[in-house]
Amino acid sequence: MNIEERAELAVARKAQGLCNCCQTVALALADQTPLSEEQLRNMAAGFAVGMGNMEGTCGALVAAVAVAGLQSEGRNTLRLARQISEGFRSRSGAVVCRELKGSGSGQPLCSCEDCVRNALRAYDEVVGLR
Repeated sequence: MNIEERAELAVARKAQGLCNCCQTVALALADQTPLSEEQLRNMAAGFAVGMGNMEGTCGALVAAVAVAGLQSEGRNTLRLARQISEGFRSRSGAVVCRELKGSGSGQPLCSCEDCVRNALRAYDEVVGLR
């Protein structure tokens, strides 16, 4: 399954209310990690809505970086995180949840669904599927 197919499955999970943004990205990349889907779902549970208050990094991006760390076994993870974040920012317009959602400004930059897609695309661009 390619990254676009994974992205659409992740968006469908999110739309059905089965997972938060972080969980959908982590589960879309489950086969890229040594963890079970249950472990990934539990790990990602607290990273929704910018870590629960819209002030933190988008959960979809957090999951992409976390999976990159698992996939690379921690080698060069800071470089990968920077590159994934840059790719996400260029697609989405920001990395902080409140900015992405337009909280305060009333002008959203990116929907949650597109944040999920963009996190997966940035992961694929930097790390790639194995």
